[in-house]
Amino acid sequence: MPRLVMKFGGTSVANVDRIRNVAAHVAREVAAGYEVAVVVSAMSGKTNELVAWVKDADALYAETEYDAVVASGEQVTSGLLAIALNKAGIRARSWQGWQIPIHTSDAHGSARIEGIDPTNLDAGFARGEVAVIAGFQGVHAETGRIATLGRGGSDTSAVAIAAAIGAERCDIYTDVDGVYTTDPRVVPKAKRMERVTFEEMLEMASLGAKVLQVRSVELAMIHRVPTTVRSSFDPPDAARPGTLICDEDQIVEQQTITGIAFSKDEAQITLRSVKDSPGIAAAIFGPLADANINVDMIIQTVSGDTGSGGTATTDMTFTVPAADYQRARAVLDAQREIIRFGQIEGATDVVKVSAIGVGMRSHAGVAAKAFRALAEKGINIRAITTSEIKFSVLIDAAYTELAVRTLHSLYGLDQA
Repeated sequence: MPRLVMKFGGTSVANVDRIRNVAAHVAREVAAGYEVAVVVSAMSGKTNELVAWVKDADALYAETEYDAVVASGEQVTSGLLAIALNKAGIRARSWQGWQIPIHTSDAHGSARIEGIDPTNLDAGFARGEVAVIAGFQGVHAETGRIATLGRGGSDTSAVAIAAAIGAERCDIYTDVDGVYTTDPRVVPKAKRMERVTFEEMLEMASLGAKVLQVRSVELAMIHRVPTTVRSSFDPPDAARPGTLICDEDQIVEQQTITGIAFSKDEAQITLRSVKDSPGIAAAIFGPLADANINVDMIIQTVSGDTGSGGTATTDMTFTVPAADYQRARAVLDAQREIIRFGQIEGATDVVKVSAIGVGMRSHAGVAAKAFRALAEKGINIRAITTSEIKFSVLIDAAYTELAVRTLHSLYGLDQA
């Protein structure tokens, strides 16, 4: 029998009534002839509640015990769904991560999956059982301790399990009915896409789209697991197909630009009058890397000015996550005598807007077209970064909606 993995997020299992609705979705796929594994998140809001309890108990908590507490949210959901399925006449049992087992690293709170042994799941399928699996968690083999995968980790669990059991596809159920060309709250004309490539979805997820967790898309791309984003709020007997994330060769007609993403979690830092000499970039970005601060856009401009020693100087501009802005400035201030910059400037009222599409590979002038359109709207571009299938611009936050709508219309996505 073909196998299917279904994953349901926190809003989909927010209460017992919603869990009964999930059971009806699962029943539909069982009736269609699938061996089904269901991966569930904690009920909406429960993980935040558990984290608050941990911090209230001790602000300097042990990460191993933090994982033991927060992993319980998914365990509750998996048990409740198994009960609902059995009541509906569908044989099911719940599985915790360590029971399968899902082996992880020992980076508690942000562990990575190192391997999954499907033997126990295979035996359950042979008994005619639906496997209801607690997402977001696994076990570190050497210590035997529960380890969680970080926020959004249930998506990662689902894709990894789909790869391990050879599933036909992995369906991610959420509160939206698919992947849109951009955020419909910003652009009402945004359209749901029937298909999008793994590469495009990876870029979208990393550039601000909140539909899927980045690591889950990476796994799906590596293991070539077709993944569908669907809505759990559709009636089980009339569920829409959602958006299929797949290989590029499975998409017959590809647009130049597939979607527009934006991220408000950005901050800009500029170092003025930095000595233009070999090793200066390492002196700036090395300490930031050591502090686990991710740097994205980087622009270096050599000026005609010279420092006190007659050496040319440069201005270095780059972006960091907004949450790390103050820490990044502190790291750089601590390196002032080594870097020898004249002044440090920053801004947190900035947004990164990105256009993504595999069609950019075969079309010239795609980004230039956008730059002209933004200029005509009076939008100043602070920084630019590009890759083979996307370009991003950093702009003032006040122009976010105007920029997104402009690009969405420019590339014909209003009529997509």
